Amino acid sequence: MMRIRKLFRFEASHVLPYHQGKCARLHGHSYRLEVNVAGPLREDGPDRGMVMDFGDLSRIVKTEILERLDHRHLNEIVDNPTCERLLAWIADALAPHVPQVDELVLWETDTACAILRKGDAQSAQLFEQVDAPTS
Repeated sequence: MMRIRKLFRFEASHVLPYHQGKCARLHGHSYRLEVNVAGPLREDGPDRGMVMDFGDLSRIVKTEILERLDHRHLNEIVDNPTCERLLAWIADALAPHVPQVDELVLWETDTACAILRKGDAQSAQLFEQVDAPTS
């Protein structure tokens, strides 16, 4: 078993409507997303010796995540877009395309992040809680 990790960045705004502090006001973040993929090294084909081609991973994340979130208002995509709920949405969007995702880390600031690991007991329940805004 081997793991690879790739870092992605995107900019987005949001409002946390239930928050009691300053995050209840419109603001934005420079998000950093770490995608960790685990699996055996491939033994044949053009990806021989790799868990997954970094270029393939980049293409999928760009299409499924970055093009949908970058420079967007996250409340239009995820209801109450906390870092945790946004990460669950990302996991759900990636799952059909990269089933070997082992861990996702979403940095909202330089010092604050949410982490979701494939083996976490609540990860499946988190995915079920993510829904589109009701507007």
